[in-house]
Amino acid sequence: MSLQCIIFDMDGTLTRTNQLIFDSFNYIVKKYTGKLMENHEIAALFGPPEEGAIVKIVGEEKLDQAMKEYLTFYRKNHGRLAQLYPGIMELLKDIKRRNKHLALFTGKGTHTTKITLEEFGLLPFFDYVVTGNDVVLHKPSAEGIRKILDHFAVKPEKVLMVGDSVADVKASHEAGVKIAAVLWDSYGKERVLRMNTDYIFHDVKEFHSWLKNRLD
Repeated sequence: MSLQCIIFDMDGTLTRTNQLIFDSFNYIVKKYTGKLMENHEIAALFGPPEEGAIVKIVGEEKLDQAMKEYLTFYRKNHGRLAQLYPGIMELLKDIKRRNKHLALFTGKGTHTTKITLEEFGLLPFFDYVVTGNDVVLHKPSAEGIRKILDHFAVKPEKVLMVGDSVADVKASHEAGVKIAAVLWDSYGKERVLRMNTDYIFHDVKEFHSWLKNRLD
């Protein structure tokens, strides 16, 4: 298999950002309801971008203000609560050197995606970015992957999706692309392990070594 395009998920795949997301949501939940949510309750809201979850907490009338506060908290605490997984920068540089298409397909909204890409210096690596605000049907739908295939005019068999979630696996199957399930920090690890995945990797170095032979 000689790959022409690699599609990455973001949270749990490139970046350790789950705690930042959980804390950002709970900042809004606490402010508007006086309560806190468990991490698994927040994770159950994942799929649509942040607006889709926050509107359920604050209502339509307060959504704009709550989103501003969410984004302010997210950016302010990014350096404290988020990390780039060791080896990711070297991996992306290697793919880029080999002149392969690099795309990002995330359920995050446009604003939080941009913040994280900027904070970690990842913007120059990605030729095309699809966020949760760029699709009608969110993961596990394959709409985002299909947008990437159309953008680069590449065939599914020349594409690899790299992600950590059940939704990433389902979207890849629907689009007809191979899925590399990366489980170095997957919130849904046990469920992913029970699925029909093409490849499974448990650390960045292992994945990078395997990928090198598919980029020639």
